[in-house]
Amino acid sequence: MKPQDAPLVTGYALACVIIFALLWITGFQGNAIVRAGFIPARFGSELIVPPGTMVPFFLTPLTSAFLHGGVLHIVFNIIVLLFIGRQLEAPLGAKAMVVLLLAGAYAGAFAQFLADPQSAVPMIGASGAISAVIAVFALIFSRSQAPAIGPIPSHWVRALWLAAAWIAVQLLIGFAGGSGFGAIAIWAHVGGFLAGLLLARPLLRWRFGAR
Repeated sequence: MKPQDAPLVTGYALACVIIFALLWITGFQGNAIVRAGFIPARFGSELIVPPGTMVPFFLTPLTSAFLHGGVLHIVFNIIVLLFIGRQLEAPLGAKAMVVLLLAGAYAGAFAQFLADPQSAVPMIGASGAISAVIAVFALIFSRSQAPAIGPIPSHWVRALWLAAAWIAVQLLIGFAGGSGFGAIAIWAHVGGFLAGLLLARPLLRWRFGAR
């Protein structure tokens, strides 16, 4: 698949790489994470922050999706984003992908906020948005089969297995990087994935009508 077949996903991935490289080279990565990462405790509180410009709180679920904490973090996220996201953008179209990525980013941030609203640790990464993409891919486009479990249909089981695998790999990356379990925003993955599950059918209807 050529980049022009999926310009939105390709452009988003490229922007993440460029931002990561620039921040890494200039030494502003830590500063950017604090100022543009999603910090739950900033909501409705007088959180002490360093002097300087902070991204408005309501925009940080978006800006944080362009920031990554290390090489392993961004490499794995970008590989998954390009491999799955580009396959989805071709049939769904760029507009539907914008909705999906935004919904995943904000749903992931919201889930992380609900899990620990007092946390002052910045949450960064494209994982919430990518989780939404994975959910749509698993629910609609994946050809692999999974047996139904009780009342849970097979396509939902397939999606849930893929979500579990995605979170497990993120945890392994966290441990490999020495950051451990606490640095992985598990609930952001869950929130983004749920957003994708809820949006899969509406996005298809939006793109293809009642068919």
